[in-house]
Amino acid sequence: MNAHPSVDQAAVTLEEAAYTRRSVRAYLDTPVSRATIERILRTAATAPSGSNTQPWRVWVLRGPALARLAAALSVAYLEDQPLRPEYQHYAQPLPDLHLRRRRACGLGLYSLLGIGRGDTERLRAYRVRNYQFFGAPAALVFTMDRALSHGSWLDYGMFLQTAMLAARSLGLHTCAEGSIAAYPDIVRRELSIAESELVVCGMALGYHDPTAPINRYQPARCELDEFTTFVED
Repeated sequence: MNAHPSVDQAAVTLEEAAYTRRSVRAYLDTPVSRATIERILRTAATAPSGSNTQPWRVWVLRGPALARLAAALSVAYLEDQPLRPEYQHYAQPLPDLHLRRRRACGLGLYSLLGIGRGDTERLRAYRVRNYQFFGAPAALVFTMDRALSHGSWLDYGMFLQTAMLAARSLGLHTCAEGSIAAYPDIVRRELSIAESELVVCGMALGYHDPTAPINRYQPARCELDEFTTFVED
């Protein structure tokens, strides 16, 4: 595999899909066809799950439906409506090692955007883009039966990653968004989702804008020896 695969082209191999997958935060307005989204989701559905329970459910948004949800979420954020996430993504407190990584990620991203410490208005202007799916022409919302437990979250992660890699194989990019789950009542209301469904996250989907500086950002990854132990004797 090329040591520096291009993020501008469709990934040819699984390695290329993995190395070029990143959280893209600026998209072209090029439409994504229903057939393409269906192809991505059929591939994602091959992901493994405990005893084949397949806990995922997906809501696909384009056009006016996407615009309505993005507008409702943006209003909630800009009006400082209370966040009501139904699950806790980060441990409280977050262990020091992981806290340092999280802070480094935020610092790197905000530095690239020219957002300094205390620059509240510019920070809010950036963060509201989360709730607009970063202008992507398509968005996915993922839910699951709230009666399910920890193992199903593990299954769901494999499904999401498979979807993101499938998107790269077709020349598209994604950004998984836990922020969408901070307003689950709005998401359920706009999409007529039953209370029995827990909002897991959202995902922007589209063709990345190669001219957008924010799309150059890629956080550092740990070296293999930092997280791997071989036990062979």
